[in-house]
Amino acid sequence: MLEVRNITVQYGPVVAVKDVSMVVRPSSITVLLGANGAGKTSTLMAIAGLNRVSSGQIIFDGERIDKLPAYEIVKRGLVLCPESKLVFHKMTVMENLKVGAYTRKDDVSEELDFVFQLFPRLKERAKQLAGTLSGGERQMLVIARSLMAKPKCILFDEPSMGLAPNLVAEIMKVIQKIKETGKTILLVEQNAYSALKIADYAYIMKNGRIVFEGYPKDLLKDKTIVEKYLGG
Repeated sequence: MLEVRNITVQYGPVVAVKDVSMVVRPSSITVLLGANGAGKTSTLMAIAGLNRVSSGQIIFDGERIDKLPAYEIVKRGLVLCPESKLVFHKMTVMENLKVGAYTRKDDVSEELDFVFQLFPRLKERAKQLAGTLSGGERQMLVIARSLMAKPKCILFDEPSMGLAPNLVAEIMKVIQKIKETGKTILLVEQNAYSALKIADYAYIMKNGRIVFEGYPKDLLKDKTIVEKYLGG
């Protein structure tokens, strides 16, 4: 579904991502782990078309997308779910959801029903200003808004950041439910153990490079990886 081929991302003279390659298979959850500053978000932003790659290629659903603007990438079914609960504060919950479907010309009622099933609290607060929601509710809204675009693949950037442990578990269950609908997921997450519990495959980044990859059960058996990269 998604293939990243030897991409490099720079901010002026600073190289944030160096020769990174990865494969995300259809209807799977792939996690990208690493410490702050490892290059995870820069990689996601490049895939989503918000960062330009200085070299390498990004292939989505058989098409090269690294030269496309971000809105064209969304139209093709690849959507970024950003970190930090980024909602439009002065718009209602329903207006935020409609913004998520801005590239679509078809009926969005099926997606709306689905997100309200996932997050009943959002349905209860449909007319409420997004800026008045709790942190957990804003995170729900960000995820729901991403689903309104009817994506084939979702890039999740730190969906559990700043949430209480019980909400972290709830968000991970939601991501699993989204996968069960046939969607493909690339998940960047600081909470490594929670992410590995639901992952089909994992990559670990350090200093802008992929340093390890493998199946979650194998990574968790490796004491060196656990101690160095998973805070173990």
